[in-house]
Amino acid sequence: MDNRGLCGIFLKLFRCASLDGDADRLVYFIVPSNSSSEIDLVDGDKILSLFAVFIKDQLSILDEGDMKGKDDYKARLGVVQTAYANGAATDYLKQLGLEVVFTPTGVKYLHEQAAQYDIGIYFEANGHGTILYSDQFLCWVDARNKELSSISKGSEAQKAALRLLAVSKLINQAVGDALSGLLLVEAILRHMGWSIHKWNALYRDLPSRQLKVKVMDRTACVTANAETVVVRPPGVQEAINAEIAKYHQGRSFIRPSGTEDVIRVYAEASTQEAADSLANSVAAIVDRFLGFSSSQ
Repeated sequence: MDNRGLCGIFLKLFRCASLDGDADRLVYFIVPSNSSSEIDLVDGDKILSLFAVFIKDQLSILDEGDMKGKDDYKARLGVVQTAYANGAATDYLKQLGLEVVFTPTGVKYLHEQAAQYDIGIYFEANGHGTILYSDQFLCWVDARNKELSSISKGSEAQKAALRLLAVSKLINQAVGDALSGLLLVEAILRHMGWSIHKWNALYRDLPSRQLKVKVMDRTACVTANAETVVVRPPGVQEAINAEIAKYHQGRSFIRPSGTEDVIRVYAEASTQEAADSLANSVAAIVDRFLGFSSSQ
């Protein structure tokens, strides 16, 4: 067998991961055996979803193990995203019964919000994120593990407590760390017996499009509600809402760049054609209100 055949076997058997230059962002991808097919990206939203499913399951097992109901402590699990998270990911997480909150774009905002929970999970779609554990939760789960080991060592509840403790030791809670994130992904997939294809099938991403529009003064655009609503100039949000209403599963928002005089446009809808059309329509609104044509 030549090298091309060996390469094909490896691509079929193994999932692929990609780290950025300073290894603080992680994404996975699937390379199809058919060269004419597109690569499937398994991004930060899917990583967040995998972590959330696993941790939720362990907490549920612990709750079931408290048969006498003596433990009144209930850990608060929260998921933190930005508006750039795919809408399908957000819907999936909410359907699991998880608390999902949004922050403005930027890891510092995500990290601060995640720290408000006993277990806070945050990821940007670009693969930058981590899991935070509160000191109170770590003390509680450690004590729970010791209690269970004395009365039901090896039980599913005790194993769940050990897994939660292991996650806290593996994941880098100080900052996004792609290497520790990769190890945790691999450990969870191995534990759950999942292939990357089953993981990727948790939900189907909605098609999306991102554009940017040059403007005279980006500070003229003011947003609120985690950058999902335009406060100024007046009339912009109403115009965007009118466009969104034309598309099935449509969603769009704009936000000023932090570094250059451009307004960034994000749009998603049920088809790629619709997402492209919505993005272009919203970009035209931005240009009309804030672009160079607005001064003419």
